[in-house]
Amino acid sequence: MDKLIAIVGTNASGKSSLGVELALRFNGEIVSADSRQVYKGLDLGSGKITPEGMRGVPHHLLDVVKPGEFFSMADFQRSAYKSIDDITARGHVPFLVGGTGLYVDSVTKGYNLSDIEPDLAYREELETHTTPELWEMLEALEPGSGIDPKNRNRVMRRLEKLHQGDAQPNKNTPRYDVLTLGVKWDRQTLKERIDERLARRVDAGMIDEVARLRESGVSDEFLLKLGLEYRYVTQYLRGELADRQEMLDELSLAIKRFAKRQVTWFKKDTGIIWLDMEHDPAEQASETIKEYLEK
Repeated sequence: MDKLIAIVGTNASGKSSLGVELALRFNGEIVSADSRQVYKGLDLGSGKITPEGMRGVPHHLLDVVKPGEFFSMADFQRSAYKSIDDITARGHVPFLVGGTGLYVDSVTKGYNLSDIEPDLAYREELETHTTPELWEMLEALEPGSGIDPKNRNRVMRRLEKLHQGDAQPNKNTPRYDVLTLGVKWDRQTLKERIDERLARRVDAGMIDEVARLRESGVSDEFLLKLGLEYRYVTQYLRGELADRQEMLDELSLAIKRFAKRQVTWFKKDTGIIWLDMEHDPAEQASETIKEYLEK
């Protein structure tokens, strides 16, 4: 299998700049794995790397669709596969860099995904049922599914797939030999980095960015669904969060809670090699990557 290097971590962990440094060292190109950075114009709120920050390293899957357009995990996976294969064919090293765990895993683990758009009406119908009721529905359709009856999300996803005609449980089909490097900080340092990064983005015009998106016709519904920065700033601009500082304080807490969930997600992957960000992570990563590429 072709080789792929993934660099994962939480918001504000420094994975983007580390990815650039490593790509420069190993003749690489970067494929972004971020569910919000695929949208044009969502720059400051999504923490998208700047042209200056790229330092000449080609980046893929940034700014590929207009805000409000449907873009699924299957769309991402298909586009990522195409970019990675193209990078490899040109003799360069592909780096998958991002913090959207599902997007990363869809590529590194090779999820078998359906191109069928979700049936939102059916999903709304499922939401009206309790978890035990959903489990009974699944057992009636697919006895012995092996899904945890208390895992509401998984039960609902399986019901949706069966509703769409997907009779076979998905099995992973990995396409690449993957080396995954993880970027992490101690909890207090990460909190400080999140606050510093949020302050920089606000000073750079993050609130104005959301206002421009709304003025250009991007719906509040779409912005609210994006969560975090776009949700809280949109609520502030709508007058639902009247005090600017209160909004920023609540947003800071929300980002930290999200980062905690990211940590939990990535910790489940025992194959990740974690880097000590306090002691030259680029050098640590370089030694590991060199061995990986040579084997």
